Amino acid sequence: MSAALSDVLGRLGSILLGKDRELKLAFCCLLARGHLLIEDIPGVGKTTLAHALAKVFGLDFRRVQFTSDLLPADVLGNAIFDPTSRQFVFHPGPIFAQMVLADEVNRATPKAQSALLEAMEEGQTTIDGQTYALPIPFFVIATQNPQRHIGTYPLPESQLDRFLMRLELGFPGRLAEKEMLGGQDRRDLIRDLKPMIEIGQLLDWQEKVRAVHVAESVRDYILDLLEKSRQLDGLGTGLSPRAGLALQRCGQAWAYVAGREMVVPEDIQAVAPSVMSHRLGSSGSGAEHSGLALTEQIIRSVSVR
Repeated sequence: MSAALSDVLGRLGSILLGKDRELKLAFCCLLARGHLLIEDIPGVGKTTLAHALAKVFGLDFRRVQFTSDLLPADVLGNAIFDPTSRQFVFHPGPIFAQMVLADEVNRATPKAQSALLEAMEEGQTTIDGQTYALPIPFFVIATQNPQRHIGTYPLPESQLDRFLMRLELGFPGRLAEKEMLGGQDRRDLIRDLKPMIEIGQLLDWQEKVRAVHVAESVRDYILDLLEKSRQLDGLGTGLSPRAGLALQRCGQAWAYVAGREMVVPEDIQAVAPSVMSHRLGSSGSGAEHSGLALTEQIIRSVSVR
């Protein structure tokens, strides 16, 4: 791992204590040019992680609080009549930022959630027949509460599939939580956080991630995982081709952060739970066919070539 990468992860680790693996996965998601879904109970640091990532990378950041009365125009923007020019003038919404935090995304109705679909997939949005390009880079980090919580709407499969990764932060360890209790307020730490890299450096890292070598044997391993998911009883159609591309991209990012120039099967296994679980099924703890349990079953049943 390069010194710059190590410094960024170290600084993030000083904000979100005891979550080194989750931070590394979130970092890899951005390096792989993907969008991130963070699902957990309130108060474990989901929003803090999004703010910290935006600050460290020096990205233009906007936050949208998703509620049941949110409208697509509240996210995308709308045209307002200008009496001076006697024309409708488009006023961009918060989606026109380099990093957008969709906070508690599953508290909004499906109609409001759909405002993100085109933006996340194509890096553009169409309003009143006019297409507008979004900034580069463009990331969506969405947080959501568990589906058992009151006032939530399940995200449709088309929305879930647009998130490259899904993470659960969980409770911090006892020592990390004790350090939080005795340390500085997280909001103050984020307020004082300075950008550590320039946009050009981030784009360069993303290009280098794409250049990480993937051998044919590793691609065959990814295909074996996809094929196995499509053979499981009761799972429907299994993983889509987009999921295979996501596994490869995240494996490249994991290898790059580890300082290697080629992907090994262990890289795919390291990122697979975050890439596959939300595409396979429910994430609720204790679910008989939860996405995480199905992912582990698939990995165990597919041998490495």
